[in-house]
Amino acid sequence: MNQYPMWKNVLVIAIILIGAFFAMPNLYDKDAAVQVSAGRYGKVDLALMSQVESALKAHAVEYIGAELQGDRLLVRLADAETQLKAKDILNTAIEGDYTIALNLASTTPSWLSGMGAEAMNLGLDLRGGVHFLMEVDMDAAIKQALEGFASEFRTLLRDEKIRYKTIQTETNHVVIGFRSQEHRDQALDKIDSEYNDILIEAADIGTIPSLTVQLTEARMRETKTTALQQNIITLRNRINELGVAEPTVQQQGDSRIVVQLPGVQDTAQAKKILGATATLEFRLVDFEHDVQDALKGRVPANSKLYYHRDGRPYLLQKRVMLTGEHIINSASTLDADSGTPAVSVTLDGKGARMFSKVTGDNVGNPMAVVFIESKTETRIIDGEAVKVRRTLPQIISVATIRDQLSKKFQITGLDSGAEASELALLLRAGALAAPIEIVEERTVGPSLGQDNIDQGFQSVMIGFIFVLVFMIIWYRVFGAVANIALAANLILIVALLSLLQATLTMPGIAGIVLTVGMAVDANVLIFERIREELRVGNSPHASIEAGYAKAFSTIADANITTLIAAIVLFGFGTGSIKGFAVTLSLGILTSMFTAIMGTRAVVNGIYGGKHRPKLSI
Repeated sequence: MNQYPMWKNVLVIAIILIGAFFAMPNLYDKDAAVQVSAGRYGKVDLALMSQVESALKAHAVEYIGAELQGDRLLVRLADAETQLKAKDILNTAIEGDYTIALNLASTTPSWLSGMGAEAMNLGLDLRGGVHFLMEVDMDAAIKQALEGFASEFRTLLRDEKIRYKTIQTETNHVVIGFRSQEHRDQALDKIDSEYNDILIEAADIGTIPSLTVQLTEARMRETKTTALQQNIITLRNRINELGVAEPTVQQQGDSRIVVQLPGVQDTAQAKKILGATATLEFRLVDFEHDVQDALKGRVPANSKLYYHRDGRPYLLQKRVMLTGEHIINSASTLDADSGTPAVSVTLDGKGARMFSKVTGDNVGNPMAVVFIESKTETRIIDGEAVKVRRTLPQIISVATIRDQLSKKFQITGLDSGAEASELALLLRAGALAAPIEIVEERTVGPSLGQDNIDQGFQSVMIGFIFVLVFMIIWYRVFGAVANIALAANLILIVALLSLLQATLTMPGIAGIVLTVGMAVDANVLIFERIREELRVGNSPHASIEAGYAKAFSTIADANITTLIAAIVLFGFGTGSIKGFAVTLSLGILTSMFTAIMGTRAVVNGIYGGKHRPKLSI
């Protein structure tokens, strides 16, 4: 008799029910929406919502509703055309530190989302949006690194009283000219002992004794990798200003960055955000004057009022101690003395000299780190587009200077490790490590994205129906069982994509279509094996048992080899190839479960309790 133990039946039913629950949010469409987010000086409240509603009503724009969601206001609209119109109206109507962005608002019931069930994300080719391919100028990154070394060499040679004539930075090396060969030999010994990631060659250029300094291959690779990663971090920070759901910022090759902004149709706005400049300043806190007087308008001549990111006001000196352009690297760490979170900062040679002097004169005084972002916005004034440049300064840290600081120092006084990590990231990502150029720009319209969704859905359904019809005609009741397993397989794939919050793209849909075709392969092998067992005279129950047992190794081998190929595709592929690999991998795993364990449970339920059943196969 073919019977599963009770726990196996319960397991199969539980997995399918859980899968159906987590796949359910994908049945709910998303509303076109306009999102209003506040910057440092803006505030999202009922007054803003009232202003937004009044502006939309004044222009006869119908909207589904407006709601406050934390630090953003979401206005739901009927379609993409109304969404674009509403965004243009709000861009003109709302002034101040606000970002107006296109978005999609979930309609998943709160009871579902409250239990962690969310719809899967849709990629750029399905939702529409903006695609940028950016090239990082790696030659500039190498030259910036060499300029940092050149600055350090000047400091080192002066400190050691080694006389030199010139230090020049070329595209891929630094040339140091000396007054005599003796001075060159002294410099060679000193630089060689201080640095281990450069290559030094002594040679005469004309009649001038010289040293040529190049980066080692390892240091060049590290410099390029760091520049690429820092630019990615910077771009991600800037994209956050757009309020885009599920943006993609990823490396492509050794020098390129792909930026995809689903749901964004305003290419100009996206380019402005990506091209915004950000700088960093270290300033001394003016503790001699009262900040409360400054808040009342009595600001001292040599000071300026700033605000911390948590809203606290500070009076800072106008004189800038150091700017972020001199920061080479930063990392979150722990203070060796107190064990509290801290950020270690490394400066270039010029920055080290400047910082050493000013901090030596101000030991015991508080110092502030100011993050300054400059944005250019386009406002419609008197019917014309006018570019308005805004500077948004924000204090991200205030700490007391304990010792004279130089090339390397720590910023302490931070509340948590998370704050230290955030500050380290801001210090690294305050500006682009190397120039970037947009080499490719594409806009995918929302209608094209909807067409892709419709066509992708149709392809899945057509393939699904053909398989259903074939299996029922060829294998009868067993074919119907395989079809039930196939439906459960699709549900589980969607559930896993939703649980992982993976992004579904057109290649991903192709992976699902391929899985639909492949999912019945296992059942075909099993059913044909059952037919063979029946032909040689075995009993129905023995044929079922043999069919599943003897076909298992073949099924496992075939699926494992395909899974290995999918893993290789994911490991070495990029973008759309990864999407295909993800859905294919998930489809293989779920089809193994539904085609073997799932169908066996159903077959056992139909025939397991009968003594000598007549199999419809």
